[in-house]
Amino acid sequence: MAPLAVNVKHAGKTLDVSLDPALPPSVFKEAIYQVTGVPPDRMKVMIKGGMLKDDTDWKKVAPKTGQTFMVIGAAGELPKPPSTPVVFLEDMDDSQIAEALALPVGLRNLGNTCYMNATVQAMRAIPELQTALSSSPHLDVLPRALRDLYTNMSRTTEGYIPSAFLTVLRQAVPQFGEINRSGKNGMMSGYAQQDAEECWTQMANALKEVPGIDAAGNTVAAGRRFVDQFMMAEVRRELKCDEAPEEPSTVAIEKVLKIECNISGATNYMHTGIMDALNSQLEKTSPSLGRQALYSQTSRLSRLPSYLTVHMVRFAWRRDIGKKAKIMRKVKFATEFDALDIATDELKAKLTPVSSRLKAIEKERAERRKVRKRTKVVQEASSSSSRPEQGTPDVEMAPVAAEVPGDLEEESVYRAREVEELEGLVSADLMSDYGCSVTGLYDLVAIVTHKGAEADAGHYIGFVKKSVLHKSSDEDDEDWYKFDDDKVSLFPKEKLGTIDGGGEDSSAYVLLYRSKSLA
Repeated sequence: MAPLAVNVKHAGKTLDVSLDPALPPSVFKEAIYQVTGVPPDRMKVMIKGGMLKDDTDWKKVAPKTGQTFMVIGAAGELPKPPSTPVVFLEDMDDSQIAEALALPVGLRNLGNTCYMNATVQAMRAIPELQTALSSSPHLDVLPRALRDLYTNMSRTTEGYIPSAFLTVLRQAVPQFGEINRSGKNGMMSGYAQQDAEECWTQMANALKEVPGIDAAGNTVAAGRRFVDQFMMAEVRRELKCDEAPEEPSTVAIEKVLKIECNISGATNYMHTGIMDALNSQLEKTSPSLGRQALYSQTSRLSRLPSYLTVHMVRFAWRRDIGKKAKIMRKVKFATEFDALDIATDELKAKLTPVSSRLKAIEKERAERRKVRKRTKVVQEASSSSSRPEQGTPDVEMAPVAAEVPGDLEEESVYRAREVEELEGLVSADLMSDYGCSVTGLYDLVAIVTHKGAEADAGHYIGFVKKSVLHKSSDEDDEDWYKFDDDKVSLFPKEKLGTIDGGGEDSSAYVLLYRSKSLA
C-alpha cells in the first residue's frame, strides 16, 4: 500500500505528514517529530478509541488520505536541518556531479548511532545485497527500510539523516532503543551506545527472508534466500573425548554468519586467532566414563560464502571488574585471506585446483601490469626526447632503449583465456551453488573499527575499499574510504596497519572479505 498524505494538529497548527501503513507506528511518530519537535517518547497521537501505540495494527485504524490526527506533547528543539540545503543529483550540472561523486555520502549521527552508521556503510560493500533488495517487490519492514536508505543515500550529496531507518531498526531490535541511565543520579541521558558487531548480526538476521538472486540479478522466488547464498558459511564440528579415545566422536553441521578470531596474550595475527577459535577444548559429561571429561572440538568450514565475515573478539567479560572490557592487543589482519586452511578436507580438495592456478595467474597479471607501465614510461620518455626544444637547433638525439620483453596482447585476450581455464577447474558442486566461494581466496573489502578503551562506549567507524563502491576494475586502486558518521574522507591503503589495534585508537572489529572472482 502506498504512503498516505495525512495531517497532524499540534499547538493550533495543522501540518502535512506522510503515513506509510506498511511501516510500524513508531515510524509515523518519527515523521511527526520532524515537523512538530515533540519527541516520540513524550508524544501522544490520538486515534479513534484511544491512543496510537507502537504495536498498534494500522489495519484496525484504517487511516485515509487527508485524515487529521491530534498530537499532544511538549515540543523540544526541532531536528536541525543540514547546514547547507540538500541538492539532488538530477538538479546538478556536469561539473557539480563530478565534484559530488568524488566522495560517497556519509550518515548523520543521531545520538550514539555510530554503531549503526558504520555497519550500514560496511554492508554497502555487498553490491549483490542492493540488487536483491531492489529486485524484490515484497520485503519485510527492516529490509525495505534498508533498501530505501541506500536509495536515498545514492540520490544526495550531503550527510544523510537516517532517522526513518533508525526508527525501524529500534522497532525490530528493541535493545537498540535502550536508554542511557549513566547520568547524574541515574538520570536518562539519551540513547545508549550499542555494539556494531551485534548490529551487523541483527541486520543480517533480518535480511534472511530477502529472496536470493541469480547471476543476472533476477529474484529467485522459489530458490535460496540471499543471506544463505552470499553470507552464510557452514561449519563441521567434530567432538572427541581426550580421556576416552575409544569413545565415538560426534559430528554436527552448523550454519554461521561469521567466524571468530579469538585474541589472547599470544595472538599477533588474525589467522592464529581464527585457528584458536576453530580448535577448542571444553568439558562435558562423557557417556562412556559417566563423568565430566575433557573434549577437543575441531571445527572446519564445509561451505565458504562469497562474503565472509570475521569478528575480532575484542570484548570479554572480566570478573574482577564485573563488566565487559576491551582487549587492546595489536592483531594484524590480512588484506588477502586464503581460507583453505580453515576448510574441511573435502572442500579443500574441491577448491585447491582453481585456487592454486588463480594464485599463479595473479602473479602473471601483476607482471603484465608492470610491463605495461614500464612500456608507457619508456614510450613517453622516447617521445619527449625526440622533440627538440623551441629555439634550439635541430640535433640528432640518441634513441631511448625500450626495455619491453616482447609485445603484449590486449589484456582482455589474456583474461578470456584465463577465465575459460579457471572455469574448467571449478568443481561442479561449487559451480551449482551460486553465491558460494569457488576459489577459497578472499580480498578485504570493508572494516568496522572501534575507538576507545571501554566496551560500552567509544566510537565506531566504517571503512570500505574505494574500488568496491565505484565498481572499478582498476587493480591498482587500493585506497579506501573512511566513514566517520557524516565525515567521509580518503584513507590510503598504506595506513591500514594503523587500525590493527594496540591502543585506544581505532581497532579492527568486524572485517568483511569478498571471494576473489575468476575474471
